[in-house]
Amino acid sequence: MTVIVQEPVFEIEQGKDICLETNEMVLDAGFKMPESKELASVNGFSAPEINAFGQTFRDYNVEAERQKTVEGFYRQNHIHQSVDFVEMSIWECCELLNTVVDESDPDLDEPQIEHLLQTAEAIRKDYPNEDWLHLTALIHDLGKVLVHPSFGELPQWAVVGDTFPVGCAFDESIVHHKHFKQSPDYNNPAYNTKSGIYSEGCGLDNVLISWGHDDYMYLVAKENGTTLPPAALFIVRFHSFYALHTSGAYKHLLNDEDRANMKWLHIFNKYDLYSKSKVRVDVEKVKPYYISLINKPNHSQWRYLTPERDRHLSTLPLAGFLPLRSSTT
Repeated sequence: MTVIVQEPVFEIEQGKDICLETNEMVLDAGFKMPESKELASVNGFSAPEINAFGQTFRDYNVEAERQKTVEGFYRQNHIHQSVDFVEMSIWECCELLNTVVDESDPDLDEPQIEHLLQTAEAIRKDYPNEDWLHLTALIHDLGKVLVHPSFGELPQWAVVGDTFPVGCAFDESIVHHKHFKQSPDYNNPAYNTKSGIYSEGCGLDNVLISWGHDDYMYLVAKENGTTLPPAALFIVRFHSFYALHTSGAYKHLLNDEDRANMKWLHIFNKYDLYSKSKVRVDVEKVKPYYISLINKPNHSQWRYLTPERDRHLSTLPLAGFLPLRSSTT
């Protein structure tokens, strides 16, 4: 049997021209790639031998003005990239929230560590045997560290507040719905119908939810293979989705797994909302119990986000995960 393979035909991308006389590629802005001694073909890419500064690539010893900037960067990098910098325990992350107050919350102006412990302790009292739910309550708002300076100091509008689907109509039950009229999606015909870009029953895993601390912490847990049950991940991801769990909107997007997890989300929401008070939790008294949960074999190996690793977490939420050391008392 004879197999005939057609010779591939390469097309030059529009805006990228080849000067046939010199074999140089001319880019959109008129800049020419440095000439290479060997070009496989006029249509194929060939790596140049020198960079834009007239030097060989990745030469860190050449005498050039640029090298001062490069060496200055690596000086800071090598001094500060230490074990203490790249590791952070869950409890240490909780303590960072001592300085974070949620601007979207009309019911509480206390630091967020108080809210975590108030929620967890209230659940622990009524569900003493559900330790997974206690831990879920402790971590559910840890994503709010994204507003902390050491985690990039994102604006609060990109981290806290009620969440909602994007890509379909904004339900009128969403808090301060009137301001959606200024959203670029509001009048987009692809997005302003009941289902928008989604199909009925597609499941919330297939729905884009407004970015915030919920989705961030969900991704941290998921990417690290947590053994917390699916209901815990559902709670972490959708506890701020009040239009769904309180107003009953968007139910047409749920699948069977979502509906099963709604039971635990409704239970959790009661404690998340109504445990808020000015009565402070004795942190040192309850700390040993939560440390014991964190340090259980199936929880202590979580990997967490390195402080200062990525200042664009809203677009790169998975960047920078590093080992999480066990907490100690």
